[in-house]
Amino acid sequence: MLDRRLHLHLATWLGQWPAGPGLHVVRSRRRDLPAWDGRLRPALAVGAPGSVVLSVGPGRVEAVRALARQGEERLLAGLPAAVAHPEWVTHDGSFRWCVAPAPLPDVGEWLAPTEPGLPRWLRLFDREVLVVRDADGGYLAGAGVKRHDAHGHELAVGTVPAARGRGLARRLVAQAARRVLDEGAIPTYLHDAGNRASAEVAEAAGFPDRGWRSFGVFPP
Repeated sequence: MLDRRLHLHLATWLGQWPAGPGLHVVRSRRRDLPAWDGRLRPALAVGAPGSVVLSVGPGRVEAVRALARQGEERLLAGLPAAVAHPEWVTHDGSFRWCVAPAPLPDVGEWLAPTEPGLPRWLRLFDREVLVVRDADGGYLAGAGVKRHDAHGHELAVGTVPAARGRGLARRLVAQAARRVLDEGAIPTYLHDAGNRASAEVAEAAGFPDRGWRSFGVFPP
């Protein structure tokens, strides 16, 4: 049975869940509103094996449904234009969630995203971010929590090249996942289909590959 928190998250985030077999284009006013970082996500899809829900703004449903009838390859290629953002990009990758983070030791400290020395991508978050610093206070790795709604929080992680290979990312993801679960939400983790390093981090942190995917239109 699907975790109740995940069910509520997907129904809220997409506008509908679950759906029957095949691709279902659904309308959601959330696609016309700024997302966690203040930017739009005009098309967003999550797919379980055999079933996909593609969420778009109310005014774009018919155009996207017509495009979808031409097949998945044309759908992915034409989706930005169909949702009125032809210059934007389509991402396609894995969708994972976790109910039992790996028992890895904590490694980071929670800091305000305005803390000096943090990379620009962590400054997009409006709440504390999880950071590992070296003995001199230099940034090594960090994780942020994208609070899409009350039920589902997506994790993002990054490590500077010089600190890779130490297991920092997997420990940060597991540590952040425990916090999300303590807050009563389900932690999720998305990564591009070809990003093997990110997939390995997810697996090690307790986010198994269940064969789910996510795709959508994002700002460049």
